Amino acid sequence: MNDPFDFSDDAYDSAPTTPVAQGPAPYVTELNPEQRMAVEVTDGPVLVLAGAGTGKTRVLTTRLAHIMDQGLAYPGEIMAVTFTNKAAMEMKERVAGILGRPVEGWWLGTFHALAARMVRAHAEVVGLQSNFTIIDTDDQLRLLKQIMEAEFIDEKKNPARNLMGVIQRWKDRGVTPDKVSPSEGTAYADGAASRIYKIYQERLRLNNACDFGDLLLHVLTIFSQEPQILEQYQRRFRYILVDEYQDTNVSQYLWLRLLAKQHKNICCVGDDDQSIYSWRGAEVANILKFEKDFPGAKVIRLERNYRSTEHILGAASGLISYNEDRLGKTLQPQKKEEAIKVRVESLWDGESEARFVGDEIETLQRQGQSLDEIAILVRAGFQTREFEERMITLGIPYKVVGGLRFYEREEVRDAIAYLRVVNQPSDSLALERVINKPRRGFGPKVMSTLFEYSRSSEVPLYEVIRVLIDTDEIAPKARGALRQLIEYFELWRSLKEGLEVDDLVGQILDESGYMDWRVEEAKKGKDMKAQGRVDNLKELVSGLKEFESLEEFLEHVSLVMDVKDRENDPKVTIMTLHAAKGLEFDNVFLPGWEEGTFPNQRALDESGNSALEEERRLGYVGITRARKRSIISYAMRRRVFGQYNDMLPSRFVDELPDIHIQKGGETGTSQGDYGGGNFAYSGFNDRGGQRFTYRGKRETRAEKLVTIDAYDVKVSDPADGGFRKGDHVQHAKFGKGVVLNVDGNKLDIAFATGGRKKVMDNFVDKI
Repeated sequence: MNDPFDFSDDAYDSAPTTPVAQGPAPYVTELNPEQRMAVEVTDGPVLVLAGAGTGKTRVLTTRLAHIMDQGLAYPGEIMAVTFTNKAAMEMKERVAGILGRPVEGWWLGTFHALAARMVRAHAEVVGLQSNFTIIDTDDQLRLLKQIMEAEFIDEKKNPARNLMGVIQRWKDRGVTPDKVSPSEGTAYADGAASRIYKIYQERLRLNNACDFGDLLLHVLTIFSQEPQILEQYQRRFRYILVDEYQDTNVSQYLWLRLLAKQHKNICCVGDDDQSIYSWRGAEVANILKFEKDFPGAKVIRLERNYRSTEHILGAASGLISYNEDRLGKTLQPQKKEEAIKVRVESLWDGESEARFVGDEIETLQRQGQSLDEIAILVRAGFQTREFEERMITLGIPYKVVGGLRFYEREEVRDAIAYLRVVNQPSDSLALERVINKPRRGFGPKVMSTLFEYSRSSEVPLYEVIRVLIDTDEIAPKARGALRQLIEYFELWRSLKEGLEVDDLVGQILDESGYMDWRVEEAKKGKDMKAQGRVDNLKELVSGLKEFESLEEFLEHVSLVMDVKDRENDPKVTIMTLHAAKGLEFDNVFLPGWEEGTFPNQRALDESGNSALEEERRLGYVGITRARKRSIISYAMRRRVFGQYNDMLPSRFVDELPDIHIQKGGETGTSQGDYGGGNFAYSGFNDRGGQRFTYRGKRETRAEKLVTIDAYDVKVSDPADGGFRKGDHVQHAKFGKGVVLNVDGNKLDIAFATGGRKKVMDNFVDKI
């Protein structure tokens, strides 16, 4: 077997002389014509556009086996790149199964693993030793904080995690410190970002270390500074195969282009319609410009879908057709069974939606469907609460994939700890959890004093604090902070019987400073999960409306947390759409298809179409996870932080082809179209309520007239103040809307993207 680091001229210059087999190999006879073409076309660049459920992995592994079986290259002359170690191991096992023997010596692995292998072979070029350390996120942040402190950069004003994100984005784009543009380099960390980046890289080298972003970046530097090393790798790799090409970032793209320059036998498999990771640095443009990058490239479309039914594929294809930045393909169902149309259900509110999903799951169970074949796919993590609650109420086992159950999440547990202390002052464990969340101006020394007194006197922590705030055992500043906290707890306890539970908890989160702390984290970008934590807290408050007392809620949480499913029992899967990519289930529920939720508000606010098109790709991914049933739902109103907000159906609902969907919903809910344009009245609906329409505008498509039912619209006389029912208005924050009711100088307005709100007339203008 060849030495993988032998770059001598005669080691890999000639292909092996194994004779080519006569007639078709047995492993290609079961492939469809397009799959077989993707396997057997081995000369030159090939782009395999593999739609969902079209046998992508089978094609990739069979192509690898074919190259070796036909004697086109030694294993050491083949590089196969994946995004996960699991995918790499699966590929290795499948190829061994096809060939009937294990395969060793090839370059198979993730981008980072293969890049690390190259850097270790040539570490001296980038100032490292071959035994360099790859540091994790914690070490990255610790090093960056040290540098920022030495450079007098205020870490509170410029969080290290935020700056680290900027540096990693530069690395994903292949940008070294000397290549950072002046405008970018001065846009962060008080104008010192590029300088900090340079010092950070120097410190890494001094420690003989690099981070994950460096692995590709260092390889590009090695290739740039030592062209002969690049030439050796170019000569070595006769065949390059890449999985999930639509998820590559710029550094990965540049690396692959350089390596494929000599032989040009690069085969990239991917689906532009499933590019949903731009927030990780993925560039859908990489796959879109493949033919430009590799002139003469063969593009093979895998469109025969073996997973889903005709209506599921028709609905998904109709939705994704609204995207303009795509190469285009049409999935063709291969299943012969009778297809069930995609259901689109409109529900009155979030609670109704959760009940609907729960009832449907129970029906599927009675029909013999395994819970393992049922999934609830949400756009954001905070949406899981209502479905978790419903599963527990019905006694249906479930699992949350890719995250914690709702009541296990840190911020939710913190909020519940506050409530436990309000309900039971002797709960020292709960008080210990939140006594310094958010920070109140005292440190470990004060905490140690409090705990010591509590243990020695065998008195609850709460009572210890009440005693010590009137002594000199702790510093005046800490006493003041603790006194204020105790006063708040006493106040909240006095309000426990007089306030609704959701109002009480909202007040606690506000007055304790906990909500402001989490909101500030989200604004600063201090933590990638910060906004999700804020959303979870709002969702917690929203869910409290159904409880009559704080005690009832806390008992409910205790029972929920005590529910333990047996590991091997079938369970409903609850997960986000992002986490669901690559998975499939017989039955998929897709709740929350409303403007501002899906597509999310960020995509609606962003200029241009790229963010909205990625949201649409996410919808396409969600629908195509289903083999038999795909059920979409939306609510006409949702409770957010204790207040009901009117919602508008997602524009994606309107984009689903009527021929493939079956609409349904509760009495009194709209089954109409999405919101997002200029409202105008158009008579009455069949339930006697007002009806308004708008023109939903897209930059690249013809104007389209759609209609929405405006339920519960009050009819009143025109106001004297200049605004009348039906006026079109513009609000600086909420955008365009239509006046539904006028009460003096208070206007009840349905906004296109913000839902229904009451505002003062001096904050809006007629349009």
